[in-house]
Amino acid sequence: MFPYDAISFIALFNEYMYMKMLNREEKEEGSGLRTMDAEQLREEAHKMVDFIADYYKSIENFPVLSQVQPGYLGKLLPDSAPDHPEPLQHVLNDVQEKILPGVTHWQSPNFFAYFPSNSSIAGFLGEMLSAGLSIVGFSWITSPAATELETTVMDWLAKALNLPDIFYSTGQGGGVIQGTASEAVLVVLVAARDKILRRVGRSALNKLVIYASDQTHSALQKACQIGGLNPELCRLLKTDSSTNYALSPDVLSEAISSDIASGHIPFFLCATVGTTSSTALDPLPALGKIAKINNIWFHVDAAYAGSACICPEYRHHIDGVEEADSFNMNAHKWFLTNFDCSLLWVKDRSALIQSLSTNPEFLKNKASQENMVIDYKDWQIPLGRRFRSLKLWMVLRLYGLEGLRSHIRNHIDLAAYFEELVSQDARFKIVVPRTFSLVCFRVLPPPNSEDHGNKLNHDLLDSVNSTGSVFITHTVLSGEYILRLAVGAPLTEKRHVKGAWQILQDKATALLGSL
Repeated sequence: MFPYDAISFIALFNEYMYMKMLNREEKEEGSGLRTMDAEQLREEAHKMVDFIADYYKSIENFPVLSQVQPGYLGKLLPDSAPDHPEPLQHVLNDVQEKILPGVTHWQSPNFFAYFPSNSSIAGFLGEMLSAGLSIVGFSWITSPAATELETTVMDWLAKALNLPDIFYSTGQGGGVIQGTASEAVLVVLVAARDKILRRVGRSALNKLVIYASDQTHSALQKACQIGGLNPELCRLLKTDSSTNYALSPDVLSEAISSDIASGHIPFFLCATVGTTSSTALDPLPALGKIAKINNIWFHVDAAYAGSACICPEYRHHIDGVEEADSFNMNAHKWFLTNFDCSLLWVKDRSALIQSLSTNPEFLKNKASQENMVIDYKDWQIPLGRRFRSLKLWMVLRLYGLEGLRSHIRNHIDLAAYFEELVSQDARFKIVVPRTFSLVCFRVLPPPNSEDHGNKLNHDLLDSVNSTGSVFITHTVLSGEYILRLAVGAPLTEKRHVKGAWQILQDKATALLGSL
């Protein structure tokens, strides 16, 4: 009756059932991850923590600057999402083999580019807890602890920085955590814009003038574009080596007088404590007086260097902040707090609220309607907001202010060590005085160099970064191509700084020898 004998049939049937079982087990292995289950979370999260810890143990083995070519990842990944779930280990294998080669390792001890973006155990734990609680704390009622903890830690840091009392939540102002300094300058620019337009009328929008130095972060220009301001009236005033690239009060006063005479309306001044190119320090006391006389909103951007000002010996760099209307620093740069966490204080919270508040029916509640609480949705651009204060709170508690001061001082000492190494080699020069943990330097060109050594320094940068052993970046000051080395990664030690200098010397020797 059957084309196979009984024994063959039984064998084929058993093989079929075995393959079916294997197929079912594979599907169960992939589909076993529930949307939320406490025990599964414990098991899988342990795997993820182990993966991250192993990454940090081996981080020095990776090229600091990713060596991949544009479009590399699209060739390695499927062209559509999987129909069926996959086990976590498969995903982690792909991270190891496909994602990490395309990562520039910001936490590497050999990362000396841009400015630092610190990570730490405390910051990571706080970020993990925030993700675990997964709240959307746009108003007090959505999670009272999120609002009140943010208010508390912002007051703690205002005290650590010795900011004037008016910046505390107990006064007319207060602090709020933004995502980045770009967001911070945007919200205060909009607040300042609306404040002046309430006085002079909205038809004067195209007459409003913004002032800053030509060393100010490009975030200000973007804020002007978003804020609908006349880009031709964003005055980026020229600086030079005579002031170490700080904004001159005399140059500012002249520009304001000229604009007033032309019928324009000065309304916003952005000063920087620690510019991106060279950590130039704008003179806050003098600039603040000029802003006050002319009724100009005075914003202080201390995104990088503000962290150092918790150290008493560096606090004087923000003297004059008492004249500021707003002050910003990034905890995610140099304060061991994982990105993103930008701290903004304002003297008058009502200015922000008047510009940024919305109050639809579905958000109304008793505490907000009776002005009993702070609703941080009215201090920022988006409605939703993460529980960022948790990680900052954990950093402050698990390291303490003295631990953070030690962390910052160590990096400054390492930068001073690098500066000394550079100054001992007659082929190099220090371009601007070092104040914090950034050293600006260049290799000197041969006599009669047509471009003042710009190509030489550009080639040196490329040669150093192509090794994968170190990553530095550049800037241009007074037309000269400058190399920047910023110490700031938590794992960086003296041996890493010394190693970076050895690579620079070796590559410079090769380049100079080829000329």
